[in-house]
Amino acid sequence: MASPGFFSLELLLNSIGLLSVVWLGLKAAWGLARALRIHVLSWVWKGVDLASYGPWAVVTGATAGIGKAYAHELARRGLNVVLISRSMEKLKQVAAEIEEKHGRSTKVIQADFTHGSEIYEPIRAALQGLEIGILVNNVGQSTDKLLYFLDTDNIDKYIEDMEHCNMLSIVKMTQIVLPQMVARRKGILINMSSVAGHRPLPFQLMYSATKAFDDYFSRALDMEYRSKGIIVQSILPFFVASNMTDKIIKYFKTPAKSFARQALNTVGLTSRTNGCLHHWIQSGYITHLSGIISSS
Repeated sequence: MASPGFFSLELLLNSIGLLSVVWLGLKAAWGLARALRIHVLSWVWKGVDLASYGPWAVVTGATAGIGKAYAHELARRGLNVVLISRSMEKLKQVAAEIEEKHGRSTKVIQADFTHGSEIYEPIRAALQGLEIGILVNNVGQSTDKLLYFLDTDNIDKYIEDMEHCNMLSIVKMTQIVLPQMVARRKGILINMSSVAGHRPLPFQLMYSATKAFDDYFSRALDMEYRSKGIIVQSILPFFVASNMTDKIIKYFKTPAKSFARQALNTVGLTSRTNGCLHHWIQSGYITHLSGIISSS
């Protein structure tokens, strides 16, 4: 016959097991409810009024893909837009589209973000006097080839271009725009990282590593400046239809227009997001699959 002590231990272990199940259930329910609020209810119950942060938005890499979609969506929501990219012809085309379609003012700045620090003083001068409420650090560079690091063509230029375009651009543009946001105690910084920066990505290691930097920079900046009225959001999308992804993958891509609209709905609700419901589901699936693989 089992001793009274055995039954006491069994009761304790059963209680711990039950509490663990309840805790995990509540945690899952909270996560699901939060995701519902961020990615579904935000269509009608948005996080913040973007136009209340200032009359101007600045978007880098604004002539195609996600950047162009953000520029149009911000204009649709009542903001004037500064478009920054390297092709003046494309800049003028997108600016004309925005002014005709949304009736907002635009300003264009030509800049090649694969260059170094020398490009930023002209950008600073061009932005002088504008009350900027939102900065979207979208510009980025990838490659459509999967290669060992040392097999990369023209590797020195490749390294510098990646560093300048994917990392330096976010830091320097933030340095330019953030002071006047802090002075007004309101502003929104949106930094485009990537799900590739969530985990190391072999054969695309420079892209993965630079996007990890973008995510860490954004998260730390959010902690530093949240108390000063600044919203910092790190976006980690999967594949969005753009010139950069069209060469890499043909299917399972979210239209840029839909992605930008959903992602902007989440501003003020979360500081780190995959951007849209579709990508949140993909992220959860990949995380679960990675857990199974790593434990097997």
